[in-house]
Amino acid sequence: MIPKVHESSRNSVEAKFQFIRTELIYCLIFGFKPMYPIVKKTILIQYAIPKEGLKTLSQSFNLIYPEKDCFTQEEMLERIPNCEALLSIFNQPVGAELIEAGKKLEVISNFGVGYNNIDVEAATKRGIAVCNTPEAVCEPTAELCLSLMLSLSRRVAECNLHLKTKNNFKWGVMRNLGQTLRGKTLGIIGMGKIGKSVAKKAQAFGMKMVYNNRTQLAKKEEIQLNIEFRDFKTLLESADVVSLHCPLNESSHHLIGKEELSLMKSTAYLINTARGSVVNEMALADALANEIIAGAALDVFEDEPHITPQLLELNNAVLVPHIGTACIETRIEMAEEASQNILDHWEKGRSKNQVN
Repeated sequence: MIPKVHESSRNSVEAKFQFIRTELIYCLIFGFKPMYPIVKKTILIQYAIPKEGLKTLSQSFNLIYPEKDCFTQEEMLERIPNCEALLSIFNQPVGAELIEAGKKLEVISNFGVGYNNIDVEAATKRGIAVCNTPEAVCEPTAELCLSLMLSLSRRVAECNLHLKTKNNFKWGVMRNLGQTLRGKTLGIIGMGKIGKSVAKKAQAFGMKMVYNNRTQLAKKEEIQLNIEFRDFKTLLESADVVSLHCPLNESSHHLIGKEELSLMKSTAYLINTARGSVVNEMALADALANEIIAGAALDVFEDEPHITPQLLELNNAVLVPHIGTACIETRIEMAEEASQNILDHWEKGRSKNQVN
């Protein structure tokens, strides 16, 4: 944990920025020469995210922006020594070597809610703040979760594929039957902002909801969300749909494996929009192939972009390429939130999204 900036220090930082801004305004209006040379800080943008979301940074700082999709590791190592901030991307590693090379680095703002791509321990040792973007990703991820749930239970993706690829695909009143969500039990594992958003949206389908979380919610919030707490084992045994929304850490790695899948109903579905390694993909592929559970929908994978080959062959597996936040509006909002993290760190001493 990086110590919080003392209030007096924070005020002095804010006062310094205010003074510089005031001086610049007077210089522009009256043509005065600045009292101090104005040296802009430099921010390295790892990936070609929407420039619309970087406007607040581009007005006051030097931005190093990739000409192609993303800087290579070698290009990052070459540029990072001259940068005070790094705006990283959730699917690209920011390891100890890169952090060590950033001799002037003060803050890393990650474009994404997950930050397991960053060596937070190495950053913390250097006194570098690490931030994420938990606000912008919430609603679109919850939307995708519900769309995967519907696609799986009503066999939308499967029927779409068969209509397009099978000339003899058969229609019929008693063919291609799925399951309704109405009256089913949704088990949510991880009740952060995304989990809560999923719970609110699932009520529209008439689902009964239970959850498991490291810390039980206050009774008042449980009543507001119309949701009940269950221990992990009981949730797996009773839920018709299990939806994962927990962060990836040592305790959640392969949280769902062979044993856990065997506890689930044979008619149950598993949804993962959290992190790929929360699920043991080989164990899941075996469970789907042997009809231990009815189906699974995955937005995330253990070794992206590689997918366990067995999953690609299964009709009861719906797979999408990590598109939980893949909306243009969301990408712009994420860029804005990541930018604000950097501004808050320099102007206030700490961002509300700092994780170390």
